[in-house]
Amino acid sequence: MSYLKHIRQDLQDMQAYTVQNATGMVKLDAMENPFPLPERLQALLGEQLGKVAVNRYPGSRIEDLKHAIAQHVGLPDAYALVLGNGSDELISLLSMACQMPGASVLAPEPGFVMYAMSAKLQGLHYIPVSLRDDFELDEPAMVDAIRTHQPAIVYLAYPNNPTANLWDVAVIKRLIAQVSAYGGWVVMDEAYQPFSPETWLHEIKRDPHANAQVLLMRTLSKFGLAGVRIGYMLGRANVIAQLDKIRPPYNISVLNAECALFALSHAQVFEQQAADICHERARVSKQLATMAGVTVFPSQANMFLIRLQGDENVATRVFEALRQKHILVKNISKMHPVLHHCLRVTVGTSSENDQFLSALQEVLA
Repeated sequence: MSYLKHIRQDLQDMQAYTVQNATGMVKLDAMENPFPLPERLQALLGEQLGKVAVNRYPGSRIEDLKHAIAQHVGLPDAYALVLGNGSDELISLLSMACQMPGASVLAPEPGFVMYAMSAKLQGLHYIPVSLRDDFELDEPAMVDAIRTHQPAIVYLAYPNNPTANLWDVAVIKRLIAQVSAYGGWVVMDEAYQPFSPETWLHEIKRDPHANAQVLLMRTLSKFGLAGVRIGYMLGRANVIAQLDKIRPPYNISVLNAECALFALSHAQVFEQQAADICHERARVSKQLATMAGVTVFPSQANMFLIRLQGDENVATRVFEALRQKHILVKNISKMHPVLHHCLRVTVGTSSENDQFLSALQEVLA
């Protein structure tokens, strides 16, 4: 008798989400904030965490966190938010909520892999629509796929991962109107908003009627709390109330909530870190643009794509050579045809970025 007898076959056929071993590496592969909590705040946080009632289930402190996030983002009237164990859990909750016969999920690709994985795990049909070669939305293809399938959920990352760009606002508005017309949902995923000059929240506030079918999803991971695992989604209160029904009752730990509340009370520290990352992004991009055989693409996130000149395996060779020099980036050259010859690089500290630039120059030489 097979020990996998009662494990779904489609699950057995899937590939697990993998994390690269970063031991001893300059870690530029996972879009994390590279700055640790300043020493002057570490003791304060330790003292605050020491007072947490870890013997009790999470209680009113979770509501305090929701209120703090609402204040931080400027939550519109008649809107509410739900918390998740990172954005990943919120994506799963959405798939569960829309799990009806024939339901589907649509997303541009390349994009965040959890859109597809979560949909498939919940038994929804997943529809990928390729980006154009310039990483912009292929509007005719999107329109046709939405018309044909009428997906329950359309994900639009703003900025996108891994291409790091903001898509055309006019195109997004037309797609939202098309999906809204039959009652579907558009999820604007703003995981990288701390590094972007734009947010769809401005559009929601400017024209709430046109964006009534829009859910806005963010995470505190890029804010500087990747290890804390706090995501949040905001939308009209009556919709969020439905999603809240399927949220595990204690999905946010009291320690994680306390860390997030502490960070929000010192938001200016993390905002300055984001500003420093954006400054480094511009500096590194400028230097990469001077390197022969390297194309660097514009970025509105804490990462950027580079395309290497050479044969079909050039990205893999450079990736491995950088790893030998203890620089860990992400080889995405085989992820999707539009990403051919591409590596994705997280913006690190000034020192880390200098090490990357020096190593890359040596490898290319």
